[in-house]
Amino acid sequence: MDILISAERIAQRVSELGRQIRADYQGQPVTILGVLTGSLIFLSDLVRHLDLPLRIALIQASSYRGAVTRPGDLHIQSDLVPDLKGRHVLLLDDILDTGQTLSHLVQHLRAMEPASLRVAVLLRKLGRQQVALEPDYCGFDIPDAFVVGYGLDFNDEYRNLPHIAVLPSNPGAA
Repeated sequence: MDILISAERIAQRVSELGRQIRADYQGQPVTILGVLTGSLIFLSDLVRHLDLPLRIALIQASSYRGAVTRPGDLHIQSDLVPDLKGRHVLLLDDILDTGQTLSHLVQHLRAMEPASLRVAVLLRKLGRQQVALEPDYCGFDIPDAFVVGYGLDFNDEYRNLPHIAVLPSNPGAA
């Protein structure tokens, strides 16, 4: 696989994002809400750079259920989400692709009446966005390619790679 973003560059950018987020929240308590499962590595690395009073929670959003290859209706499972009313919330996801999922999540979370809601993504795939949603924090803009590593997967594999790589068109050859 061709490495698109090295582990060193990811670590540097996550540190930069941490400084920016810390400055923006100025010591206020924040609930970081990670979107399962792709954001877990980004989440764990980012919180180490945040000297803020934090709560960490997880939410699952999926339009691929069962043995299907085409997206269906979006299902949001928010069982693990604490009460967000009056809290500052940072929604954290691995990738902004079409924007459909993040847009629905933002709408869902706004109904919970947080004091503020910001969005952070590690990656924004250029040329794919169908919904007008501008993240407050973005690690990297990437080309329209299927990428894996640093939490992103193909068929639940490759999440553990320390870098972001472009999946070849024949993944079995990787």
